[in-house]
Amino acid sequence: MSLAEQIRQAGVVGAGGAGFPAHIKAQAREQRGQPVDFVVANGAECEPLLHKDAELMEAHAVQVVRGVQLVMEATGAAKGLIGIKAKHAAAIAALEQAAGGTGIDIHLLGDFYPSGDEYVLVYETTRRLIPSAGIPLDVGVVVQNVETLYNIAQAADGVPVTRKMLTVAGDVAQPFSGWVPVGITLGDLVEMAGGALPEDYAVFVGGAMMGRLTRDLSERVTKTTGGLILLPGDHDLVQRQERPEQTKHLIGKSACDQCSYCTELCPRYLLGHQLEPHKVMRGLLFSLEGEESWNHWGTLCCECGLCTLFSCPEDLFPREACQQAKADLLPQGRGKFGPFEEPRPVTVHPMYESRRIPIQQLIQRLGLVRYDVPAPYAEPALAPTEVHLLLKQHLGAPAHPLVAVGDRVQAGQVVADVNADELGAPIHTSIAGTVQAIEPDIVVAA
Repeated sequence: MSLAEQIRQAGVVGAGGAGFPAHIKAQAREQRGQPVDFVVANGAECEPLLHKDAELMEAHAVQVVRGVQLVMEATGAAKGLIGIKAKHAAAIAALEQAAGGTGIDIHLLGDFYPSGDEYVLVYETTRRLIPSAGIPLDVGVVVQNVETLYNIAQAADGVPVTRKMLTVAGDVAQPFSGWVPVGITLGDLVEMAGGALPEDYAVFVGGAMMGRLTRDLSERVTKTTGGLILLPGDHDLVQRQERPEQTKHLIGKSACDQCSYCTELCPRYLLGHQLEPHKVMRGLLFSLEGEESWNHWGTLCCECGLCTLFSCPEDLFPREACQQAKADLLPQGRGKFGPFEEPRPVTVHPMYESRRIPIQQLIQRLGLVRYDVPAPYAEPALAPTEVHLLLKQHLGAPAHPLVAVGDRVQAGQVVADVNADELGAPIHTSIAGTVQAIEPDIVVAA
């Protein structure tokens, strides 16, 4: 059986982002007919307060390195690189020992945001520039998150994805990083961290910069849940995020003075791409007929949040304006470059190095200094009696149930899958038990 099929059968998807099915990247050479020169392991982990990738690399360095080797063999890549911040000394030592004699290099990154963005990471590790609206494979690079590579190594041994490595941090009693079963609640995570300290709070799922805010602790952990940041309900980040979208745009329409700081500090702009958030903000002043002339400037946005949460001196919402531009234009097949053709190859801005944003400076700007504490590796005692397994935990089509109500299932058993011609991945149950429901989620009770 090929590695790609082993990955697919194990249900491995990108653990650090949107959940792109990992077996597709293992087939890159065959499907795209393009040579692969580098496999880059993304261990940058630039979201403030999240530590799960660093803890994983320290505890499971051998499996991460093996995952890189397997993908290199599958794609024919000649070189493997592991991108990790230089500050993670213990994880670096573990990786160097595991990678000894393999030809895989450890590439040390600066402690800046967003070093984990694919475009930034590929440039930092290989000095290759991904073209606008392109993917790493366009420049001969395959990128996988380090947890995904761990899961690939597990898949080669026939072990499916039934648990998630994540960090729980913020205003909790005992911040931690560790493995938890897929399908438990966010409330379970808070309990595992010793409980919330404030009475009124909200949680950012995935991080304070790029994550989404919720107060619904009945939501479930999926294969892509990277972490939980719990903050008091009156924290500025919570208050800003909970403003209605229409209000955010109205504020921008009335207050933006076109200072262009959002553009000048944009990581994609600094890599040479035609992404200019201040021009998208300018579009808020125009009628629907004129918006499209400006909104194309936002369709290359990676949604890192720097413009909204750090750069803007007036606390406006350029990222949200770019998100709206993408939502309006890209589904129509318009707007990638608007009426302009972006010059290729892109050229790095001469101020790229000096405008990178240090993580500590970002943490201070976000008002998170008091929560910037270790979240050490731990294995919290948890024996869930029920899990809800979402049928869409990946990019592509939702999985279709393969079980019926009343069926007995074993931990690790496939309970849902996608059709052969669909993009997606199978779902495995994280506990043994009886199927209680199959729509909208598969519910398994022990």
